[in-house]
Amino acid sequence: MTTQASKASAFRALHESDGAFIIPNPWDIGTARILDQLGYKALATTSAGYAFSRGQRDNMIARDEMMSHVSDIVNATDLPVSGDLVNGFGDAPETVAETIRMAAEAGLVSASIEDSTGRAEDPLYSIELGVERIRAAVEAAREMPIDLMVTGRAENFLVGHPDLKDTIQRLQAYQDAGADILYAPGLTSMADIATVVREVDRPLNVVMGLKGPQASLSELADIGVKRVSVGSALSRAALGAFLRASKEMIERGTFSFAEEAVPFPEISALMQTE
Repeated sequence: MTTQASKASAFRALHESDGAFIIPNPWDIGTARILDQLGYKALATTSAGYAFSRGQRDNMIARDEMMSHVSDIVNATDLPVSGDLVNGFGDAPETVAETIRMAAEAGLVSASIEDSTGRAEDPLYSIELGVERIRAAVEAAREMPIDLMVTGRAENFLVGHPDLKDTIQRLQAYQDAGADILYAPGLTSMADIATVVREVDRPLNVVMGLKGPQASLSELADIGVKRVSVGSALSRAALGAFLRASKEMIERGTFSFAEEAVPFPEISALMQTE
């Protein structure tokens, strides 16, 4: 079994290598094993994808349950796993620090912390508090016996505040607070992404599968993006197929969806463990 420390070293090396890489987002043990078998180099959890699998909306999963989930993903694969830990499960920097310590104990080699509050009337933390939260996460990470990387997330575009200037200011502040990776989900154009790349000095993660640019990995690499995730898109693609099949049966009484289903032996082989 690959050690957590060696996974952490391999994960950092991915961010220091040439070009860009895809870090896909499984939402359960089975999808983690499939992605491992397909040859990806690292995985990232998805808070929304997991919440959907539990019959809940995003941001409704409690911290202890989420830590149990990310531990399941870690134990399903020898790949490095980064955790989507929403806003750190609390406002206070001390809470964020404790979440990072729990993440390391769960086997993660990286964790992302959002600057969204989860409150509709006040959706973003101030930059000042956002910085304190990232600094607390970084300080906790540096105390760990592994090289745990922290991703600072600016959530402007996902919470109805598509202010590129403010997004960049936040990312720069999180960089100065020690974040290893930066991430602004929901950027809507290649021009915006390229601007962010120019204005920061850390590897930038971009999420695909949301409304925004339809670009390839190579096109994103050409403008300086380092890492590409897909958030809940894989889970929503699977749920989309499930909904279409279910509607076909109830509305038409037919079963043509099964023609596109993965053959039983193929999916069984992907689930095989040592």
